[in-house]
Amino acid sequence: MIIDTHLHVVDPWALDYPWLSSVPALNQAWPYAAYELEARRSGISQTLHMEVDVAPERIEDESTYVTTLAARPGSLISGAVASCRPEDPGFAAYLERQRHNPLIKGLRRVLHVMPDELSTQPLFRENIARMSGSGLTFDLCVLPQQLPHAMALADLAPDVTFILDHCGVPDIKNDARQPWQDHIAELAKRPNVVAKISGVVAYADPESWIADTLRPWIEHTVASFGWDRVVWGSDWPVCTLGGGLLAWVAATHTLLEGTSNEEKRKLLSGNARRIWDL
Repeated sequence: MIIDTHLHVVDPWALDYPWLSSVPALNQAWPYAAYELEARRSGISQTLHMEVDVAPERIEDESTYVTTLAARPGSLISGAVASCRPEDPGFAAYLERQRHNPLIKGLRRVLHVMPDELSTQPLFRENIARMSGSGLTFDLCVLPQQLPHAMALADLAPDVTFILDHCGVPDIKNDARQPWQDHIAELAKRPNVVAKISGVVAYADPESWIADTLRPWIEHTVASFGWDRVVWGSDWPVCTLGGGLLAWVAATHTLLEGTSNEEKRKLLSGNARRIWDL
């Protein structure tokens, strides 16, 4: 069975998502029920909800909303990664509240759509270092050219597990191997960073990609990090931009042909269970 470490639920009647208006293909409701049916068909047995970059004043409302989804009988949601703003003075108090919320397993600040300078601000860096000892992970969602900034953040808190989303968001459609390839290898030298094999179908040509299109990117990521530091995620509904959940799961199984049962177990469920105590 698969643990999906990257589910987004979008409910525009409950929460506000300012960024969605700029992405027409995703600008609609993406309810948990629609995901759950596909997930169960795909062999997914548990999932972590990933924050959806709601309006800043609704961040804690999102966590409350996801708590209600997780409380449904038979819900696949067994934890959540909440949004955060390390650049804000109130981060320390917010972090303390999240530490005492049993649903919250980690935090994320979306960086790939923000100026590079954001993560270099002194308060941002101070607050990332403040996560030491919290028991929470921190997801890194960055572009290939921003990977050096991800390295700098990971170095601030060696005891915090940082999760690199979507293999570092490579430009697969244009086959842009550099600087992504070298940066991935360098980032992987940090033992507190884990790579999430997720979302890459959205970065390939939606009309022509096949499993082998994705192979070089996934194999390089796994080879760099090793089987003990990779987890799997769907990035639903963003994966619908590249064929959808069922296509991504099928491609994953194709790419895992020839690997050992233990390697498959680590990527698809074992590492996630260990990292987030699921």
